[in-house]
Amino acid sequence: MKLYLIPSPIGNLADITYRAVKVLEEVELILAEDTRTSGVLLRHYNIQKPVTPYHQHNEHKVLQHLLQQLQAGKTMALLTDAGTPGVSDPGFLLVRECIRAGVPVECLPGATAFVPALVNSGIPMNRFTFEGFLPPKKGRHTLLTQLAQDERTIVFYESPQRLVKTLEELIEYFGATRYCCVCRELTKMFEEHTRGTLQEVVDYYKEKGVKGEIVVIVGGA
Repeated sequence: MKLYLIPSPIGNLADITYRAVKVLEEVELILAEDTRTSGVLLRHYNIQKPVTPYHQHNEHKVLQHLLQQLQAGKTMALLTDAGTPGVSDPGFLLVRECIRAGVPVECLPGATAFVPALVNSGIPMNRFTFEGFLPPKKGRHTLLTQLAQDERTIVFYESPQRLVKTLEELIEYFGATRYCCVCRELTKMFEEHTRGTLQEVVDYYKEKGVKGEIVVIVGGA
């Protein structure tokens, strides 16, 4: 009886630990945010285990059934599409309910996008705040107003479709000269780190366009 949280590669399939592969080979059931995405990883490592969907659209519906199976002695592993489950991905609800129900939970160390982005940014990392995805509407103004005064480094995720608009918005709240780093396609063939002031970086992406997964690092006030 145990739930394992397994960090999955954020791009390069080699970025998974030996221990994670071993656990995936040994558990009785794998919960996958997207069975197609996880299927690529599992086939790459020749892991043949039952896989069932677990994502933000069904997590409340399947929660009690999964808890019952865990309490009956089953071992499960949760895989999200990329990175560590629960970090801007499904996982928190299941972990919380497992703890309440007395089901052991173990999270393996491993891939998560914001850590290599932060370390590689060249921006101080002794104190930082991770904001995940910024709220699209409700609460966005309040949060950005607070963050504009925060002396810690700010880390958040953004979609390529919204990156330019968000950077322009940050200029309104933080000023055009605030230093930042946009990390794109981490661990993949076209990995890119664009550093400079908010104005310099937004000008770059207006000209070049934006593709891929994005992590934004902004220096503190």
